[in-house]
Amino acid sequence: MFNTISSVDPGSRLEGRVLPGDELHYINRHEIRDVLDYKYWAYDRSLTLEFRDAGTIRIRKKEGEDLGLNFETYLMDKPTGCSNRCVFCFVDQLPRGMRKTLYFKDDDARLSFLTGNYITCTNLSERELQRICDLKISPLNISVHATDPELRAKLIGNPRGREIMDILRRFAEAGIFMECQIVAVPGWNDGAALQRSMEDLATLYPHVSSVSIVPVGLTCHREKLTPLSPYTPGQARATVEQAEAFAAECFEKYGSRIFYCSDEMYLRAGLPLPEDEYYEDYAQLENGVGMLRLLETEFRLALSLEDGSDRKATPRFSIATGKAAEPYLRALVEKAGANGTVYGVPNDFFGHTIDVAGLLTAQDIIRHLRGRDLGERIYIPKTMLRHGEGVFLDDLTPEDVSRELGVPVIPLEVDGAELLAAMRFKEL
Repeated sequence: MFNTISSVDPGSRLEGRVLPGDELHYINRHEIRDVLDYKYWAYDRSLTLEFRDAGTIRIRKKEGEDLGLNFETYLMDKPTGCSNRCVFCFVDQLPRGMRKTLYFKDDDARLSFLTGNYITCTNLSERELQRICDLKISPLNISVHATDPELRAKLIGNPRGREIMDILRRFAEAGIFMECQIVAVPGWNDGAALQRSMEDLATLYPHVSSVSIVPVGLTCHREKLTPLSPYTPGQARATVEQAEAFAAECFEKYGSRIFYCSDEMYLRAGLPLPEDEYYEDYAQLENGVGMLRLLETEFRLALSLEDGSDRKATPRFSIATGKAAEPYLRALVEKAGANGTVYGVPNDFFGHTIDVAGLLTAQDIIRHLRGRDLGERIYIPKTMLRHGEGVFLDDLTPEDVSRELGVPVIPLEVDGAELLAAMRFKEL
């Protein structure tokens, strides 16, 4: 059973009253089928819990207080897989021989709410749609890509793709807030199709509270897949200008721009990033929207708070990053007068059209930095490492890279103050 308890947190209200191996069946007479049921019905102060072995337990607690129960699987259920065949699917572009978990395509609404994963909504049954509305599971992250029904069905390879606007309207009417994304593919859903998508989604504001526009990522492993082309600088520039123009209209009408191109789109276009205030509350940082601008803003603030003693001479260091962010990080090193070198590492593993740090492998870092003057340590962004695993996409660790290059490899959060402290060799 997926609702089998694996452990009970020490000091929790159920410690000693419930043992590992027991099963949670009901909370306040509501059947517990998965993590959403559990989190929703366990929120209240007064609870009646029914277990297989421990029987009925009644407790009073603070509203929202965690019960301290841990289950054998995070979702208390199997993750829902993807039923689409997107023409731009990144998983389909992975080479063979990587660990199995990287090839699993999830499209699980529960993970959208709990961990920020993006979903397409094509595998939601009527029961699941209604449960999301009833429980007001919010916010949700939703991959829209296009609002034209036929175009979206073609893009994601699933006839249920046509239903997206009906589903979004239904969620909005239920009071659910959504962060959306459009993976933009030249010749497919850009231009007039993008304009329609933006106009349609804007009608659902504020429940569609932000939309990121991200250029399609194409690796060198696209054998037997739909022929697609990456954005040229001119195409990226046109998309940025189109999105910014409509965002300005939204700002006048709604008080929010709603639509934002990712940093990667600006870099492809060769355009400067917008200023800090453009990004409002930075709602789509995890999707690479405004990440570099926020990093620079934090860095400059931390720099302004330094005194003379902070700028003493330090040993040399290096920063390894993707080619896209190389000039931005180099400018920060120069601004700080720091004794460091920024290396933009070409992505041989996925192909040189992939230039973001989060898709670099340890093998490429080792290959391109071996024999370089690296100083006493190398900093890398933590986005290179898989969440919760501490490994690169090729399963190597920072320690593996350190052994090969002969210097410590230190992962950093994408945080300007932390970056400056690392440049000054302060304790992190």
